[in-house]
Amino acid sequence: MVAAAALALTGCSGHEPDQRESATSQPNPAPQGLNPDVKTSGPYPFGTVQQKVPPIENGQVPLIRRITTDKPYVFLTMDDGAVQDPDALKLMQQNGTHPVLFLNQKYVKGHEAYFKQILDATGATLGDHTVSHPNLKGKPYEFQRKEICDDADDFQRDLGVRPSLFRPPFGNYDQNTLRAAAACGMRASVLWTAAVNDGVVQFQSGDKLKSGDIVLMHFRKTFKEDYTAFVERAKKDGLTPVPLADFLG
Repeated sequence: MVAAAALALTGCSGHEPDQRESATSQPNPAPQGLNPDVKTSGPYPFGTVQQKVPPIENGQVPLIRRITTDKPYVFLTMDDGAVQDPDALKLMQQNGTHPVLFLNQKYVKGHEAYFKQILDATGATLGDHTVSHPNLKGKPYEFQRKEICDDADDFQRDLGVRPSLFRPPFGNYDQNTLRAAAACGMRASVLWTAAVNDGVVQFQSGDKLKSGDIVLMHFRKTFKEDYTAFVERAKKDGLTPVPLADFLG
């Protein structure tokens, strides 16, 4: 078992829940760009809304750490985009995990074709992770809004998709973060309950993945090892990876 503190070493550090965090879930846009070659067989028709995200209240997006479900489902997310592993597309097509890609414009710039191909060919969903990956907590509202909105604007222009799910870098946020995300058209701010690092799945509680867990990994040099570790761990724990977007609709 790896404690939540271990996740603070991942580069997107954990953040303890506050009263705004919701144990429910809701979906975002359904997986983007599905084409006939994408593996869509699953426990339900992927791309259909299964749950609704809580509404925006007091001008702030809801904070989602995990999905409440009695189904054996688990959700994969991938952050940043710093390393463009050439095998990522093939791995995702072979395993049909339909992740959310929470990307930074500073990493996507110059590699738009790489990420667009993944989005178009795997049923992945595009998420907003800010332009330059700063620690937003404590920063002025306008700084935070610009980081989030510019990331979404750039992706809409360069990738043809505007994200509506947001993840704060390092998992750090404040009330301004949640307000800025709402102002930029986000519908939810998404954290995580498990992470994969150096080919090892780490848990914030317990010693296995559980139904409703949102798993964090990164586009790193260890992409293949991390991705494979997630797939094998989900199988061992009797869970099926499904699109998080379907549960944040």
